[in-house]
Amino acid sequence: MEFDSEEEAYVFYNAYGGRIGFSIRKEYGNKVNGRITSRALVCSKEGVKGIDKRDVFRKTSQAETRTNCGAQMVLRYDKRKAKYVVSKFVESQNHPFIIAECSHMMPSQRRISSVQAIDVELASDSGVLACNAHELMGRQSGGKEFVGYLKVELKIYLRMRRQKELVYVEAA
Repeated sequence: MEFDSEEEAYVFYNAYGGRIGFSIRKEYGNKVNGRITSRALVCSKEGVKGIDKRDVFRKTSQAETRTNCGAQMVLRYDKRKAKYVVSKFVESQNHPFIIAECSHMMPSQRRISSVQAIDVELASDSGVLACNAHELMGRQSGGKEFVGYLKVELKIYLRMRRQKELVYVEAA
């Protein structure tokens, strides 16, 4: 397969992972002269968790999320075609898949849609707190599980919006 951009390949593999039932992430990217020449897109459960050396007396540890899954899609930039070409594709998984009804809540699948963004911005401009705006969205959609994003992502979206506004005001 060939893609015009790295982002187009990411969107394709993310949609594939969402249909199958796994979340994806970018593992590595090699750059030459500012252009990414190769990129590996992997299952989010790829690899193994290292030993946390910060606190040896910790009573509870975080849940293990990595299972050394081998699913991946590796891209290489072909200069002659000026396109990204899939050079390696591994389909095998070593963990259970997420059911289709829950796949929209996997980390790589969560998004704030443009309609939801407008509602969130209106609520924020009206002085409604982020947690209350998320609760409102949950009630409108029939439950928080159907909103399509988490409260943390809502807070990140609002923070990024404020930062963009600050940059715009400083430039003017």
